[in-house]
Amino acid sequence: MSPWPRWHGSAMARLWGLCWLVVGFWRASLACPMSCKCSASRIWCTEPSPGIVAFPRLEPNSVDPENITEIFIANQKRLEIINEDDVEAYVGLRTLTIVDSGLKFVAYKAFLKNSNLQHVNFTRNKLTSLSRKHFRHLDLSDLILAGNPFTCSCDIMWIKTLQETKSSPDTQDLYCLNESSKNTPLANLQIPNCGLPSARLAAPNLTVEEGNSVTLSCSVAGDPLPTLYWDVGNLVSKHMNETSHTQGSLRITNISSDDSGKQISCVAENLVGEDEDSVNLTVHFAPTITFLESPTSDHHWCIPFTVRGNPKPTLQWFYNGAILNESKYICTKIHVTNHTEYHGCLQLDNPTHMNNGDYTLMAKNEYGKDERQVSAHFMGRPGIEYDPNPNYPEDLYEDWTAATDIGDTTNKSNEIPSTDVADQSSREHLSVYAVVVIASVVGFCLLVMLLLLKLARHSKFGMKDFKWDGWGAVMSRQGMGPASVISNDDDSASPLHHISNGSNTPSSSEGGPDAVIIGMTKIPVIENPQYFGITNSQLKPDTWPRGSPKTA
Repeated sequence: MSPWPRWHGSAMARLWGLCWLVVGFWRASLACPMSCKCSASRIWCTEPSPGIVAFPRLEPNSVDPENITEIFIANQKRLEIINEDDVEAYVGLRTLTIVDSGLKFVAYKAFLKNSNLQHVNFTRNKLTSLSRKHFRHLDLSDLILAGNPFTCSCDIMWIKTLQETKSSPDTQDLYCLNESSKNTPLANLQIPNCGLPSARLAAPNLTVEEGNSVTLSCSVAGDPLPTLYWDVGNLVSKHMNETSHTQGSLRITNISSDDSGKQISCVAENLVGEDEDSVNLTVHFAPTITFLESPTSDHHWCIPFTVRGNPKPTLQWFYNGAILNESKYICTKIHVTNHTEYHGCLQLDNPTHMNNGDYTLMAKNEYGKDERQVSAHFMGRPGIEYDPNPNYPEDLYEDWTAATDIGDTTNKSNEIPSTDVADQSSREHLSVYAVVVIASVVGFCLLVMLLLLKLARHSKFGMKDFKWDGWGAVMSRQGMGPASVISNDDDSASPLHHISNGSNTPSSSEGGPDAVIIGMTKIPVIENPQYFGITNSQLKPDTWPRGSPKTA
């Protein structure tokens, strides 16, 4: 059997991967210059023989030069020049080191496209001069130049100035050769007519109205004579400048509101360094509502908006054409302020169907006004899914003249009673709650009264009371059945002589004949003498207690 099937599948894939890896290393080695080694992010050239005579460049089909972040070169005595186009391909370069080599000259624009360069080390080379123009556009963290035979001249005074202004305590021991070829510490170098320049901007009041024009003037001074130029950043408005030796002017026409807050600088530059004077441009313009959308629901309902204007505009909301009186339930909130742009929303706390309608925002300042309208639907009427033409009462909102300023959206300065829809809804809710509470209390009272009446009826038929009147006492017993009234003897008319009616009671002989039986106890009773004057014939049978035997 042929062994070919055994090379299918994962084994074949591993074999091809290994082949491509070998080819990749071989191509990378061919692309990397002699005496150098290369990786995906680093190039280092340290072999002195045969060495390199030019700055190392990668072949076009090699590792992408944009990925190179570090280049390290050492012991290359024949490397003398860095040309303008030698380093431009390494746009991601962060660290450049050339030490113990023969570097003598660096072109002015050598690092023009290396904006990420932060660390430069040119220690122990053959540099006699180095211009600050190489590095003025870079934000360098380190510039190490020790061990170079600099010539004492105004061209290297910027290095001294850089050392003096450097915040790091680690300073380099830099020297230069004077006319006598003696080493002079760079910190002690004094060169006549070699100093920093100065720039002075004679600017008018740069608070202008949109569409107007303005001219800025600048003067520079210094020795050597500085160069004047303008730094306008990303100015949108049309502008042009004129420069004549130490004087310069910049004219800005048809100023745009987009340029408000931008900085304009006049810069003076010479061999030693540079100086600048700046001014901020302020543009006044009428408000513009750039964004207004239908309400969205988050923690609260919000009608979002964006307003531009300078000076700061005041904001006023209208509901169905009437001025909206803001309150703690409906108020304007500004969330983000960006110089002349304000982002916020009209916040509504628990709106109902009574808040549906058209909301109009008006922004106004001394230069003009702008307004936009949006329709809002929060919920349908109760019992109606959707009413496309709601008829809302106009008296929910009342006209008033107090406007809402962006800086104070709560309008607390005028204590005007709120008549907005949210207040109306709150009062309706309170009324409903009050009616429910009152109805509950009344129902509870009726229930208690019914229970009391039922208990009173049960007491009337199940127990007897004893009462006192002007003639005597009628006493009854509870739970022993009806009581009878008899006299002490057969002819007595006294109603105070009580006996039991066939119930289980104590003996009638106990306690004497004149006793009242209450429960299981006989209590002696003193009869009322006045009661004895009434004869039996005067006692009507219907006045006798119920259940008592009738006597003759």
